Amino acid sequence: MSNEKQFVKEITPQGEDFSRWYIDVIKKADLMSYSPVRGCIVFKPDSYEIWENIQRELDARFKETGHRNAYFPIFIPESFFQKEKEHVEGFNPELPWVTEAGGEKLEERLAIRPTSETMFGHMYSEWINSYRDLPLLINQWANVVRWEKRTQPFLRTSEFLWQEGHTAHEDEADARRETLQMLEIYRDFAENFLAIPVIVGQKTKSEKFAGAVDTFSIEAMMKDGKAVQAGTSHYMGTNFAVAFDIKYLDRENQHQFCHTTSWGVSTRLIGALIMVHGDDRGLVLPPKVAPTQVIMIPIGPPKTREQVVGRVNELFDQLKQAGVRVKVDDRPDQSPGWKFNEYEMRGVPIRVELGPRDMDNGQVVLVSRITGEKKIVRQEQFVEEVQNMLAEIHQQMYDKAKQFRDDNFTSVDSLDEFKAFLEQKRGFALAGWCGSDACEAQVKEETGATSRNIPFEPAEHKKTCLVCGDTAEHTVVFGRAY
Repeated sequence: MSNEKQFVKEITPQGEDFSRWYIDVIKKADLMSYSPVRGCIVFKPDSYEIWENIQRELDARFKETGHRNAYFPIFIPESFFQKEKEHVEGFNPELPWVTEAGGEKLEERLAIRPTSETMFGHMYSEWINSYRDLPLLINQWANVVRWEKRTQPFLRTSEFLWQEGHTAHEDEADARRETLQMLEIYRDFAENFLAIPVIVGQKTKSEKFAGAVDTFSIEAMMKDGKAVQAGTSHYMGTNFAVAFDIKYLDRENQHQFCHTTSWGVSTRLIGALIMVHGDDRGLVLPPKVAPTQVIMIPIGPPKTREQVVGRVNELFDQLKQAGVRVKVDDRPDQSPGWKFNEYEMRGVPIRVELGPRDMDNGQVVLVSRITGEKKIVRQEQFVEEVQNMLAEIHQQMYDKAKQFRDDNFTSVDSLDEFKAFLEQKRGFALAGWCGSDACEAQVKEETGATSRNIPFEPAEHKKTCLVCGDTAEHTVVFGRAY
């Protein structure tokens, strides 16, 4: 049996057990370790570097649109949560509390941050006085804690990393512009940086963020047909402004309540990356977010090793100077075949092979992780060819993920039709909905699927509710979700 076959056997095939495949891949790729605390994980260097690349790209986009970073306390007084009733009801089951410190019982319990609307609201009420202070556009990169009953690495953990933007505006129109602007940033980032196609739309009332007037989301389909909510943006109206007395003096010298927004993405994007792009050989990482974009492997007998490694290092320097994230594996104690399998499993987009014959011919071999295609290129065109292949791989990954989503997306007219689809296949369904909470709840009760969002651009507009048959107020995407 070959080393490759032995290696692949260590990863459960997706078609056999997708959940097991997911855990096998993240363990085998050395992305995380379980911590001693239930529901918490340790981000190992590769997964944290993925997050750093996500953070770097999004941070630049936020700053281009006028946002600035700040940092707010992780501890939030219990009284803050009492000021916005719907918000506290939405988070109360997940809140961990600090009741003692320094050996003494606290006068007021402190929640460990599940989200920061209340803390931002308190501070904004002190910072905002006049229309000249608006809009106030602040983002923070932080950790948050939600005491989840069921956890899964990256997708749902008790502590996770994220960014949360919180902005304050003079009026509804400006706040809504902000809400949709940030949603579009998330869409563009998901598709053009992570190669993940998403469905953009508005959440139903039952699925919106606790305390928001309207919630908007981008939804991605995993390879098991389930959804991951990959980003959200919320228009909060004046709910938090009233609760926290965030007022400003307008141009007519009258006091007005601010209109606020919040928006965020988290490290669940790492889980989505794995589940959207991975295959039975392991990770498949989009080039723009991959910690290592190119792995270079010298090949050949010991007598030519020094010469080959020397040329590999020269080519390495050329890629490095061009801004490519590249590494060389010249370890003599591992065979080239073992290395090929290792870096395929780790999802490195391009493998570069160079041996004595390639040296003689002035060429180098490039291998694509996504297609397995081998391409022989001249060494003088090496850097340009690598850059072109990285761009091609991104587009191929996006197209492949979109084709999978399209192949597992159906249109239904009745609940029975939707149930039949879920029994036979996997994926999302487009359906009409009358707008009643009862009909939406019945879909969830009978199928385990929830409304993902009301898409801005549905493939068709449905005319009748899939449950009651009455006229549809909305066309909705339904699907089971993580």
